[in-house]
Amino acid sequence: MDRFRMIFQYFQSNSESVMNGICGLLALASVKMYTSFDFSCPCLPQYNMAYGLGIMFVPPIILFLCGLILNRQSLVMLEEWRRPPGRRRKDLAVIRYMCSSILQRAMVAPVVWIIVTLLDGKCLTCAFSGSMDPQKFVGFANVSTVQVQQLLAKVPCKDDELMRNNTSRKAVSRYLRCWSQALGWSTLLILIIAAFLARWLRPCLNQATLLQARHWSSYIDIEQKIFEETCCEHSRLFAHKCILHFFESMQQEIKLHSLPREGEGAEGGEDLLQGITNQDQVNKLLKTWYYEKPPLDVS
Repeated sequence: MDRFRMIFQYFQSNSESVMNGICGLLALASVKMYTSFDFSCPCLPQYNMAYGLGIMFVPPIILFLCGLILNRQSLVMLEEWRRPPGRRRKDLAVIRYMCSSILQRAMVAPVVWIIVTLLDGKCLTCAFSGSMDPQKFVGFANVSTVQVQQLLAKVPCKDDELMRNNTSRKAVSRYLRCWSQALGWSTLLILIIAAFLARWLRPCLNQATLLQARHWSSYIDIEQKIFEETCCEHSRLFAHKCILHFFESMQQEIKLHSLPREGEGAEGGEDLLQGITNQDQVNKLLKTWYYEKPPLDVS
């Protein structure tokens, strides 16, 4: 369990390479999930569109939420946005930079899923087969309106008895697959052009403001991690002191047999507690940190 927690904390770090790796893994997982998924269109007029669009857009929402959960900066950004100003002002440029970085990484896997589904064409064929105009295709001339809707809804089901020998099924299916692939390639082209323009137009922006936002974004994340580490160390020392006080009769023996951490002495532990002797003092310090964060001035 400890090893799993260490691995999870490592993947939650703010390292860009790690987060990019996680985004890549989510994108590959989305492709693998879709290729191993058994797509079975219901072939019913009232359910085809809901099923096809659901398969196309519900998994991307799940992957998007997973990307937000795995990104440590999501929680850090929300805490920075919601915290009281206190003695330290909030910089909206930093929050916008963090939000942009989070959304860009979280959108990779959903976009890959949508593009793969469009290039495959099954979802779009299932969703919009019942919406096609039967007059554009031969084979629906002497058929009633209700039967036409049923036949169009069964276009994705090539093994159905009604559509097995129907010459129009392949035409409708081919038409929808062509439109789906055209949308997929167009979406991919638009995204590549947008990424290209963003990459090449970025130097034209105010680089000083961008560097400042990037620096303070990293600072906020590192400060939060150091605060959590300090809280853990402080809690360990406070618990150690409380236990020694409880076993007052065995205090000297416990001190002799206790193994302090490397580079840590008894005097250092007492100094770190800073005279804290009860829970109310700890809560007061934490409340002060939340409402009145010190200004960024070490002078």
